[in-house]
Amino acid sequence: MLKLSRKKKEVKNMELITLEKALNLTRQDIRDLYREYVNESLATLLGLLEFDKQFVRAKGTKVWDNEGNEYLDFLGGYGSLNFGHNPEEIWQAVDEVKDLPNLLQASIGQLIGAAAFNLAAITPGNLKRVFFGNSGAEAVEGALKLARIYTGRPGIVYAHNSFHGKSFGALSVTGRQKYQTPFSPLLPECYPVVYGDLDELESILKSKPIAAFIVEPIQGEGGVIVPPKGYLKGALELCHKYGALLIADEIQTGFGRTGRVFAVEHEGIVPDIMCVAKSLGGGVIPVGAYITSDAIWKKAYGSTDKATLHTSTFGGNTKAMAAVIKAMELLIKWDLAKKADELGNYFLDQLKSLQNSYPLIKDIRGKGLLIGIEFNEPKGILNKIPGLTNLAREYTGSFVAGLLMNKYRIITAYTLNNPNVIRLEPPLIVEKEELNFMVSALKEIFESHNSFLGVASANLKTVFGSLFKK
Repeated sequence: MLKLSRKKKEVKNMELITLEKALNLTRQDIRDLYREYVNESLATLLGLLEFDKQFVRAKGTKVWDNEGNEYLDFLGGYGSLNFGHNPEEIWQAVDEVKDLPNLLQASIGQLIGAAAFNLAAITPGNLKRVFFGNSGAEAVEGALKLARIYTGRPGIVYAHNSFHGKSFGALSVTGRQKYQTPFSPLLPECYPVVYGDLDELESILKSKPIAAFIVEPIQGEGGVIVPPKGYLKGALELCHKYGALLIADEIQTGFGRTGRVFAVEHEGIVPDIMCVAKSLGGGVIPVGAYITSDAIWKKAYGSTDKATLHTSTFGGNTKAMAAVIKAMELLIKWDLAKKADELGNYFLDQLKSLQNSYPLIKDIRGKGLLIGIEFNEPKGILNKIPGLTNLAREYTGSFVAGLLMNKYRIITAYTLNNPNVIRLEPPLIVEKEELNFMVSALKEIFESHNSFLGVASANLKTVFGSLFKK
């Protein structure tokens, strides 16, 4: 294994891994380096289910491993790959600006204004002023600060089971204690409410000095939870009644994913602040942003002494903005929202036909091409086996995902806040035949292994069988 000596050498004598060598590392080299210098526990977890394959090529909805096997990607970078893997048009756009200054803080970037104009054009209502950063979590951080400086209030309301990121502010409004507790105390005056419950939201809004309610139009990591009809509209009305702002986190649901360009359009609302990321950069360049109204922006940052209160070194860099401009162009040109709506309705119908036949499936839900499959926990005598219910709750999703990966070569994953749900989130360029293949694979799995113990044992056989072949 490649390894540093016990005593690090002087810089001038260091033998670093060149890019050429890195591109020719074996699968075992990659595993060993990750274990030693990145995250050993995560490497172990991925290795248990053979999720640490060496993928060497990607295009559209497909990726290929180092043994030449082809896989269908139904994970889609958690919504980052709406345009598919390595879209040529977006790489060409980045290549077109390779000779321009990428970062030049003493000036205004050539493309940032155009990118902001386009984002204002495709977002609903009076959303206009844009701040570009580098990730979804950074977009959330900026949105929280904007709400506080605009309202002069400290409180933030968020939903149980939500996910807004793992940086400090974003984590403070992410609704799962597993991620919050090790870093407590987090930001003060952040209050969780039940997702979908307007009465509880109003109770907090009228009793606390609240700056904003941050909410996902559909909870992605919470298990693809679709709120009751009218929830977002009601939440917006309550926020305005009590002088707070509504922050819509469209980081995973935006750019056509749910069958609308943005998921808030299902209820026809205009949030006060909207966070976007993931597919904003076309799946090629990391970029995030928030967008707000002119009035909110001007009160918060509309003077020379406030102009630099919130900045980002790489935010709005030229290459990122080229990707953003081209991504929005393709979103409209390819009409991805309409495609996601039509294919999503078809896909949901096909999947729900499985739910009626196989009791392992508890629920199938979603909008567009953001779909979750939730599994039932053991029933009858099985739920009396010590620990089995907890095992099923934590691992049924990963075992089904493991079978899909290792037997059918379809990439999926469970949702972070509810591991008993696997998400189906393919690139929006997916074809109907590929959706049918996924349905057939799931049908075979549930036909043969319609229980937690069944999918667990089948998954382990597949993994160990693969290992013994090596």
